[in-house]
Amino acid sequence: MTPALLRVAERDHPERDHPVRDDPERGSAVAEYAMVTVLLMVLVLGVVQVAVALHVRNTLVQCAVEGARYGARADVDPGAAVGRAQELVRGFTTDRYAQDVSSRVTSSGGAEVVEVTIRAPLPVIGTLGPAGQLTVSGRAYREGQEPS
Repeated sequence: MTPALLRVAERDHPERDHPVRDDPERGSAVAEYAMVTVLLMVLVLGVVQVAVALHVRNTLVQCAVEGARYGARADVDPGAAVGRAQELVRGFTTDRYAQDVSSRVTSSGGAEVVEVTIRAPLPVIGTLGPAGQLTVSGRAYREGQEPS
């Protein structure tokens, strides 16, 4: 700072008994901003990670339920539920999520139920986050059954 600017600074802030350039707090706002920004970015990325994982999970559940509904129709073989669920998953995301889809016919309360299970990788942003697999299932009562 030029001597003229120092005199103006001293005149505007008479409580200071030292020149502005000797301020020990000078520049600390930049360092604080950098540290807080890094923490906020980590927090935002964590929220995005959870949101993406929940979105993928909910979409896979819906694909499994829709596949089970298709396989439960009276005019369709229950095994067709796998193809329908895979088709829906591929329409949503990549083939990687549609590789492990299975269906089976079970009984619930004396009625036949078609159950579709999808196992897919857990979506992770970067290398951080939980590694693992999502397992979701959907069920639908088979049409054309006589009430017991």
